[in-house]
Amino acid sequence: MNNIPWHSKLVVALVVFLPIYFMIAALGTKIGLWSWMIGLGTLTIGGGPLLIGGTALIALISLIIGVVKKPRRKLVIAIGALGLLLPLGMFASLASTGGVAEANPIHDVATDTATPPAFSAETMAARAESEANPIHDYQTPLGELEMYAGSSPELAIKSHAQIINDTYAELSPLPLGGASKVDAVAAVAAAMGKMGLEDIRSDIETGRVEGIAVTFWYGFQDDVVARIGEQEIDFRSVSRVGRSDLGANAARIAELRELVAEQIGQR
Repeated sequence: MNNIPWHSKLVVALVVFLPIYFMIAALGTKIGLWSWMIGLGTLTIGGGPLLIGGTALIALISLIIGVVKKPRRKLVIAIGALGLLLPLGMFASLASTGGVAEANPIHDVATDTATPPAFSAETMAARAESEANPIHDYQTPLGELEMYAGSSPELAIKSHAQIINDTYAELSPLPLGGASKVDAVAAVAAAMGKMGLEDIRSDIETGRVEGIAVTFWYGFQDDVVARIGEQEIDFRSVSRVGRSDLGANAARIAELRELVAEQIGQR
């Protein structure tokens, strides 16, 4: 690359550095180098767009120089174009994530919105120790909750129950059919294990199975609980941090429900 101009070399360096930067922000959070507020908030959401925008600007200048300066060199133009396309793609991805977050404004989802499955005292203690989000009543309008202060009027008047019923209408309890409570508890625990959940705990007497889902990036933890009743199984998944879960909890419940259904012969 000795015959490549310095501005093209800078573009190449930034293009290589961009994904590394976001990986460091995410994995540094996961291994505990800094808090999720720094990893996601400061480094990713705060610094990320600035770095992406700076890369795009430098790439654009390099591209213009490559086109204007004679003789035109295809490699210089290609590097400038690539350096411009990557940030634009990242900006599009960030914009898409924002739209997903708006469509999924909550982080607590259950198949029973009237009486959602409750977590054990052990799980609640772990959530308190990690300074996790509070567990909210499903009937309270979001506008009355501190976390949703400043929300739009349309969102503020809705409760968790309304949003779940409107947004995740396909989620429903799983009928037990002919399965016994013991078999259902075992099936849920096995399904959680298959999904990679950690710290899986079963209580046959109460009919409760719990586990923790940990994301690869950032290491975010979501608490998952299944309540095995006399006739059906209800599921709940709640994120410990963040306001929107980007639909992850509903997707997890759907997958868990499907796996359990396969094992007990229900749909």
